Amino acid sequence: MNAEEFIREWNDGSERLLVHTSGSTGAPKPMWVEKSRMKASALTTCRFLGLNAGDTALLCMPLDYIAGKMMVVRAIVCGLRLIEVPPSGHPLAGLKSAPTFAAMVPMQVYNSLRVAEERRLLGSISHLIIGGGAIDNDMAAELACFGNAVWSTYGMTETLSHIALRRLSGPEASEWYTPFDGVSVSLTPDGCLAIDAPDVCATTITTNDIARLAPDGRRFRIIGRKDNVICSGGIKIQAEEVERMLAPHIGSPFIVTKRKDPKYGEAVVLLVQSADTARVEAACRNALPKYWQPHHIISVCRIPTTATGKPARKEAERLAEESR
Repeated sequence: MNAEEFIREWNDGSERLLVHTSGSTGAPKPMWVEKSRMKASALTTCRFLGLNAGDTALLCMPLDYIAGKMMVVRAIVCGLRLIEVPPSGHPLAGLKSAPTFAAMVPMQVYNSLRVAEERRLLGSISHLIIGGGAIDNDMAAELACFGNAVWSTYGMTETLSHIALRRLSGPEASEWYTPFDGVSVSLTPDGCLAIDAPDVCATTITTNDIARLAPDGRRFRIIGRKDNVICSGGIKIQAEEVERMLAPHIGSPFIVTKRKDPKYGEAVVLLVQSADTARVEAACRNALPKYWQPHHIISVCRIPTTATGKPARKEAERLAEESR
């Protein structure tokens, strides 16, 4: 689907639109969403960022998922001039000037940072929002010195794109996400984030994201997903925390997962892409606490990802089970 086809679907007179979840923790699921709520989400983002009619917006993500669809909706609702490029790892390649507004996934930003002209354009985008995956410490450090406004987003298909942003660049950079006006968050008894966003969701959404609230009770940080807790020998280990600690020490793509184990209940498994496992094992010993050490390190041809570039956790777990 391209933007023209989506706009026809948007204008077809129906009140709802079919979207699909990204499939990061399982198979993608279809969802019918109200166009009026998509409009509300688009207006909230444009108002927060100060976008005006005539500003340019880069569409560089697939229109199969909510992130791409919402870029077009923002253009329709707020009068932005849409610049459509084929989804790729280098969305800025070939552009002569930077758009006012762009939304990218971390992989696209990573690639753009490594090409001089693309990096220049990246730093000239007035508002760059990054979503669809974790932003590692190295990327955050690179973006911190950018003079333009760079944001990390928090949201999901169920919230019709993001409901909170955190600044990555400049003196306003923060580790905390700030929800939009009209959005409130809380924690469930097991520490997961609950979202009340009546403009975009009819009911409160309880996520599987383990979070921490700031002292003001409004801002929040994400620690990891409840699904990704590994219970190994009575110790609860958050896969994303292990990945954050290992990221500076392993040069190859990798993912932390688990498999059933008769002794530990669940064993920590590290899948690493085409790497020297002895070197990776040494890095793990140096970087991780004793009880977080992977029980198994497995070299694979490719780290599984979803169509939107997120880690495919269920696929990684399946690979770990099959590699006995």
